[in-house]
Amino acid sequence: MKHTTVLIAIVMSSLFGCKTEKTLQEPNEAKMETKMETNRKEVVYQVFTRLFGNTNTTNKPWGTLEENGVGKFNDFTDKALNEIKDLGVTYIWYTGVPHHDVITDYTEYGISNDDPDIVKGRAGSPYAVKDYYNVNPDLAENVENRLAEFEALIERSHKAGLKVIIDIVPNHVARNYQSLTNPEGVTNFGAEDDTTVVYDVNNNFYYNPGEAFKVPNWKNGYQPLGGEKQPLADGKFEENPAKWTGNGSRASQPDMNDWYETIKVNYGVSPDGDKDFDELPQAFENKDYQAHYAFWNGKTVPSSWKKFKDIALYWTQRGVDGFRFDMAEMVPVEFWSYMNSAIKTENPDAFLLAEVYNPSMYREYIKKGKMDYLYDKVQLYDTLKHVMQGRGKTDYIPPIQEDLKDIEHHMLHFLENHDEQRIASPDFAGSAEKGKPAMVVSATISSSPTMIYFGQEFGEAAKEDLGFGDPTRTSIFDYGSVPSVVRWVNDNKFDGGKSTEDEKQLRDFYKRLLNFTINSSALVGQYEDIHSFNRQNTEWYNDQVLSYVRWSDDEKLVVISNFNAENTYGFELQIPSAIIEKWNLEAGEYEMKDQLYKSYKTTLKVEAEKAYLRIDIKPLESFILKLE
Repeated sequence: MKHTTVLIAIVMSSLFGCKTEKTLQEPNEAKMETKMETNRKEVVYQVFTRLFGNTNTTNKPWGTLEENGVGKFNDFTDKALNEIKDLGVTYIWYTGVPHHDVITDYTEYGISNDDPDIVKGRAGSPYAVKDYYNVNPDLAENVENRLAEFEALIERSHKAGLKVIIDIVPNHVARNYQSLTNPEGVTNFGAEDDTTVVYDVNNNFYYNPGEAFKVPNWKNGYQPLGGEKQPLADGKFEENPAKWTGNGSRASQPDMNDWYETIKVNYGVSPDGDKDFDELPQAFENKDYQAHYAFWNGKTVPSSWKKFKDIALYWTQRGVDGFRFDMAEMVPVEFWSYMNSAIKTENPDAFLLAEVYNPSMYREYIKKGKMDYLYDKVQLYDTLKHVMQGRGKTDYIPPIQEDLKDIEHHMLHFLENHDEQRIASPDFAGSAEKGKPAMVVSATISSSPTMIYFGQEFGEAAKEDLGFGDPTRTSIFDYGSVPSVVRWVNDNKFDGGKSTEDEKQLRDFYKRLLNFTINSSALVGQYEDIHSFNRQNTEWYNDQVLSYVRWSDDEKLVVISNFNAENTYGFELQIPSAIIEKWNLEAGEYEMKDQLYKSYKTTLKVEAEKAYLRIDIKPLESFILKLE
């Protein structure tokens, strides 16, 4: 979700009484668990579904669907999916699939119109879900057949060898949630709430009895739909009594910077922070999902818990292979134990990814909440961004890996996603080339999954102002298209026929890197920092270079990246004797060859008291050197 600040989430976490102990299990035990779980690296390709196949280049600010166009499920042809797979991708995350608020009129299909006063943009936020039991009508060729079209896309994805992820947003739903396709026996969120009280354990929402909702006061010239006249854009939305807003605002008239388009879901946590549900027994973080499932079996849980569990299982049974959980830390960890153990019982291989930004809570959500993966944003991503911008040092990266070594496999790495600025945008790095060394580090420094955002492989700069969304980020709120992706799609040939040479070369870099990572045994093996050792012992080695080693029984790698955009560096990279001992190398010379482009070679020289290899590395260059 696009957030004003992650601080909101951290503050909200205190409501749920989450613990902050750093280590919930002994590091050796954690490493053993990771080694057993990890057979290869995974690569997630996040694609904003309604933008991917749209080749209309009008990109008018606040443009309608008819003016700016929209992509469809059917744009993901067998050819398109095979090309994504061949990039080195194992999972595809279709963002924006559940039916969320949109301004386009679908009343002829029985879908109520959505009010621009509580919708961000014209195409709507994918994180204001209106109907969890159906899909966004914008994405279908035949709106009446939209669910079947998505199920066909799941089948095509599986045929291409890709597993499928979609979003679930448990912290909040659209202000006007109304499912038309609930399964038998399922009622809408809030349908059975007692609206005369602020809180009840089985209410789905929090209320302000006696107060009606008021649309925010718009500031800085903002107007819904850019000021276009529209019957529902009247500064009013009927909601009485008012409900609390998604980010936790209790005001009946939220601020325009609040998540005013959504309402917060109640998980059985009172306004004072009391939990009206059972808590997990002490040391339960070390138990597997089967034990967690057994713990909750037969226990009474709040209504919202059951509703979201049923939603997750509904999609699991339709072939979805995993979920990305929006703002997971704003929901109590006990709920995640309850739901994730149910998902794993249905599909033990389900891929469960959570958006969590508070490092003190990481182990809580992995161990107690049974999450597979969390965003590594506030540590690795933020640090890499600063280095790419010339504002940070590579010296800060090894301590991050040391801090996370017991859970490193669970920390998903990325450089772009729908919430973050594009690397090539002027407010980030201003150049896609500056993303290359960071991408090598992000993809090879741990056994965790790697994620890229569609268009990243082409150096998309997100220059378009489409209305609600701001340039530098590809808008998730507006109708439009992504120029670099349009060129690669090439009138649905999906062959890069209109891509620039720079775009082709960048995609080739990503393809080489990602395919290497998913086939490397060393990258799911051992890691050790050699950067700190070289900072102390190697002349000309500096804080714009980073190096480390990765190895398994059958593969030995030295990874080195130069983040400096101007300088070439030459030095003898030192390999600590402890590494040489672990690699069982005797004195002598060993050839090492780069695995990205196969053109660079050097020699590892092992002597009685030291080991070293000559490195000559150009600006923004990286080597993945393999011991031959």
